[in-house]
Amino acid sequence: MNDMPSYTPPKVWTWDKENGGRFASTNRPIAGATHDKELPVGEHPLQLYSLGTPNGVKVTIMLEELLALGHKGAEYDAWIIKIGDGDQFGSGFVEVNPNSKIPALLDRSVDKPIRVFESGSILFYLAEKFDAFLSKDPAKRTETMNWLFWQMGSAPYLGGGFGHFYAYAPERWEYPINRFAMETKRQLDVMERQLAENRYIAGDEYTIADIAIWSWYGQLAQGKLYDAGEFLDVASYKNVQRWTNEIAERKGVKRGRVVNRVRGEENEKLEERHSAADIDAMGL
Repeated sequence: MNDMPSYTPPKVWTWDKENGGRFASTNRPIAGATHDKELPVGEHPLQLYSLGTPNGVKVTIMLEELLALGHKGAEYDAWIIKIGDGDQFGSGFVEVNPNSKIPALLDRSVDKPIRVFESGSILFYLAEKFDAFLSKDPAKRTETMNWLFWQMGSAPYLGGGFGHFYAYAPERWEYPINRFAMETKRQLDVMERQLAENRYIAGDEYTIADIAIWSWYGQLAQGKLYDAGEFLDVASYKNVQRWTNEIAERKGVKRGRVVNRVRGEENEKLEERHSAADIDAMGL
């Protein structure tokens, strides 16, 4: 049954600022800064400006995994960007990411600081910089990049599609929830089949593809996104469950997933991170 009201689009779309939904106060059809605000800078080589969303978690997990390998140059400050308050539209943030989306990274270890934005680009940049979690073998490297780009292209259906209409839209409508639930489950089935033949998503090695995909689909499979685990029957994807549970036990993942989080139990969130001691104090 289609319970959505009928809608005839106008000839020219106009912006309704009161369009409803959880992010109505910050969504807008134009780019650029709305206010002057410089970004803070800490003492470490890498400065991360982010929030503990799935896209933000990708980067903090990557950084903690690098530190666990002994890469001291991966030390970082993680500053909170509260997207509900519009921090992403401050002039300093827009200079680092003109698209006003978290996460954004500034590498100050070089003479002229390098800005890196888009979570997939950040993962690739760090993998290249530290020669980690991305094979130099052409076939393995390409397979990893295949799956990294798969995640970047697929996540909007999960987050912007299913997550929005299931959890954030002002009303729940059957058609869009069914449409995006079907696509989300198709993507889970793509993973299920791949993981039936491989320990990790791109083969027998843990890579940036696992980090990117786990941050969205792994957490979804654990029932930690949108309170939708039962609705999507995530427990039925046995290979995905095996994969997500194994990755969840990694030290870098345990430490990285708490950074820049503002929701959850006290021992599961750390608004900002400026030294390893900040996470050590949480017993992780």
